[in-house]
Amino acid sequence: MHMANTIETYIQSLPDDRRESFSKLRTIVKKNLPKGFEETFQYNMIGYVVPKKTYPAGYHVTPELALPFIHIASQKNGLALYHMGIYADPKLLQWFQTEYPKHCKTKLDMGKSCIRFKKTEDIPWKLIGELVTKMSPKEWIALYEKNLPKSKEKSKKGK
Repeated sequence: MHMANTIETYIQSLPDDRRESFSKLRTIVKKNLPKGFEETFQYNMIGYVVPKKTYPAGYHVTPELALPFIHIASQKNGLALYHMGIYADPKLLQWFQTEYPKHCKTKLDMGKSCIRFKKTEDIPWKLIGELVTKMSPKEWIALYEKNLPKSKEKSKKGK
């Protein structure tokens, strides 16, 4: 797959059999995401971020970038949804892991923030929609700041 540089070129570059389900995933995320997040193209994926105008500090790893929250991607083995809130909030992760089997016959395939779907027919659309509603930009910023590495403070105290 060639490197896309916009949302449109990314979607157009997808194989036909993926484009429809990927577009459905994007629609569900956009429809259910609380107000204040912004759609963008980041890390060669479609991302939903807290814009710099809302959170000028940006992402601590790359401060010039808006604070990432959710990314969706079409990868070699299927579709992926990266949800930073699930990674940062154990209660949200627990909720998702409990709900997943009620919506899906397949086993949950998940990394720290990445939920992978090998077969598009196994995607629990309703559950994804619900997951996306669970955190506002304000809640995400508070959680993000709470979980920020404390390295700056440690280095001042001289460990």
